[in-house]
Amino acid sequence: MQRASARLGFRPDPVAREARRAPVGQGFRRDAGWWALILPAVLLMTVFYLAPMVQVLAISLTEPQPGLGNYERLFTSESVQRVIGTTLRICVTTTVVALLLGYVLAYKITLSTPGVRRWWVLAVLVPLWISVLVRAFAWVTLLRRQGLVNETLMAGGLITEPLPLVWNEFGIVIGMVHYMVPYAVLPMLASMGEIDPRLLSAARGLGASRLTVFRRVFLPLSRPGLIAAGVLVFIFSLGFYVTPAILGGGKTLMVAEWIKLQILDLLRWGLGAMMATMLVVAILITLAIFSRMVDLRRIFGAGGTA
Repeated sequence: MQRASARLGFRPDPVAREARRAPVGQGFRRDAGWWALILPAVLLMTVFYLAPMVQVLAISLTEPQPGLGNYERLFTSESVQRVIGTTLRICVTTTVVALLLGYVLAYKITLSTPGVRRWWVLAVLVPLWISVLVRAFAWVTLLRRQGLVNETLMAGGLITEPLPLVWNEFGIVIGMVHYMVPYAVLPMLASMGEIDPRLLSAARGLGASRLTVFRRVFLPLSRPGLIAAGVLVFIFSLGFYVTPAILGGGKTLMVAEWIKLQILDLLRWGLGAMMATMLVVAILITLAIFSRMVDLRRIFGAGGTA
């Protein structure tokens, strides 16, 4: 058999040959070594993530009394539905605006020279190094009734009285978009960087206009990065707390601030735990839906060879 295989050009795999020769106990010890390496990570995930989530789920089902009464509020309580609707509306608006601005920036950075590209990337990363509290209070200073924006508009004669730019949904969206644009740029920049420039040159050489090249070549090739950026921005927006709490002024409640209000102020642990559970479920459903559209593991850097 081995001689026939040799004549046909096949060579036995040395790894497979050693595996066949290895005793059963040796293979088990090899597997046990891999388990020993990942065991600390599994224990950390269990203690610091899975166990608290199970506890939150248990609280949502047992407080103030056992049953599904807290989850019935999703269909019967107007305040709960209003908070969910407000959160979804703000998150979708933030995601759309951040993707539009981020795509323009990523496109500009991709087509720039290497020297200019470094400065663009630095400009995108600088906001990530500034505290979210500092940025939120800076937007309050700019957008309040006596802020720089209203004073400039009134001095220019464009308005006669200050505009309500903060402590509402408009102010929250501005603050969240400012925070989320870098998270939209980075995945799209990575996706656009993989596009071969020769494809664009070839399309131009065949007579396509710049708009046609962008619409028929560049945009389809950059779509995985666009989807990944949308997933990232939307998921981050769902659990946002600091910026909506400051720029909303307590008048516009999103899910994270509503959970804090229920647990710390009103002591409705079951209701707050129910909303926290639904927030996690919404994030998992979002990931499951978009994973059908694009390989998120490859885009976020966890994929292997095809």
